[in-house]
Amino acid sequence: MNIHFIAIGGSAMHNLAIALHNKGYQITGSDDTIHDPSKSRLKKYGLLPEEFGWFPEKITENIDVVILGMHAKADNPELKKATDLGLKIYSYPEFLYEQSKDKTRVVIGGSHGKTTITSMILHVLNYHDREVDYMVGAQLDGFETMVHLTQENEFIVLEGDEYLSSPIDRRPKFHLYKPNIALLSGIAWDHINVFPTFENYVEQFSIFTDSLVNGGIMVYNETDSQVKNVVENSENSLKKYPYTTPAYFIDNGTTYLETNEGDLPLEIFGNHNLENLAGAKWICQHMGIDEDDFYEAIATFKGASKRLEKIAETNNTVIFKDFAHSPSKVAATTKAVKEQYNQRTVFACLELHTYSSLNAQFLEEYKGALDAADKAVVFYSPHAVEIKKLDAVSKEQIANAFERDDLIIYTNPKEFKDYLFQQNLENSALLLMSSGNYGGLDFEELKHLVSS
Repeated sequence: MNIHFIAIGGSAMHNLAIALHNKGYQITGSDDTIHDPSKSRLKKYGLLPEEFGWFPEKITENIDVVILGMHAKADNPELKKATDLGLKIYSYPEFLYEQSKDKTRVVIGGSHGKTTITSMILHVLNYHDREVDYMVGAQLDGFETMVHLTQENEFIVLEGDEYLSSPIDRRPKFHLYKPNIALLSGIAWDHINVFPTFENYVEQFSIFTDSLVNGGIMVYNETDSQVKNVVENSENSLKKYPYTTPAYFIDNGTTYLETNEGDLPLEIFGNHNLENLAGAKWICQHMGIDEDDFYEAIATFKGASKRLEKIAETNNTVIFKDFAHSPSKVAATTKAVKEQYNQRTVFACLELHTYSSLNAQFLEEYKGALDAADKAVVFYSPHAVEIKKLDAVSKEQIANAFERDDLIIYTNPKEFKDYLFQQNLENSALLLMSSGNYGGLDFEELKHLVSS
């Protein structure tokens, strides 16, 4: 089969291209720009386009399938040519469903935690040498690609994103997978450029719940009132398995899970991660992993990439970076670090970087999000606001939104970096939360902030 990718350089798209290449398909692709790590990885497999740009002449009747990425625009010249030729055009999630419609589909959804939960499940299965197909949104230790597809595996585990499928398919990705087994971790308003009201956003999770196959299994976090309401009010014929935060305690900087077999030390920490673990356990049990085997494997799980990732540590200082940017994630991550290091000064730095976080109306959702930190800094770039064609956001608006009198706000990358490097981090935990890089901050340099 000849498959052409329009916008092959995306995080998910290039992984799918590599997975299909490994499966034996003929792969071509285009993009107007490709950055690392996608660029290096595509080059390694001989899939990097010779030149960047869109080339309609690449689109011929010899192509069996075109896969369209979100990075492409609806007026893309290659897309137009494919449409004119009547070629079969799939979005990324549509194609994943086509590859897995004869498998047992396990889909992990929720506004937060889905990457970590999917990663936990795959870690446990890999630990016990259980082969499954998968698609996950973070690079994992022991896994070469984020997408793996075979003919023979019975299960496929999919991270279920609620964002749009493609420029010409405005359905959320997770509406297309039709799960046999699913999980909902939490619902907290996000992607306001697509879902302008909270009610509209919540509705997407109701549609997802109703998309499970008849008699399917739904594992859900009943501590989240929105999730509980969505699942328990669904008229779909489901088997429902609620989970809550499991019993745990912290001793000398280590979190222990209380189990029937004794207290289990974990590499991860935080109330939200303990909830993620409880959900992952249910899913693994439905996939044939018993409780004792789950605990044995999860004890070695160190976390998903960019999720509370430890980048430096000494006896009295630790630095984490985290992908957290939505209000609920920021609050949960900050609280987790303070709980784990309650004898230290927790220093939280948040970059407002996404479309939602830079929206003046949405800013109000951040009320109290940094309250658990001893010191709190917010960085944002007025230039990023301009690029996203949003109304200007003032420092005063940000200060009012967070409702924290001692909040420090920076808009200049150099001034933020200078401030950071002037701090005495003795007996501190520094938490850097962003889906960006604070206007060009080199995270490797931060290792110099801690002394051995």
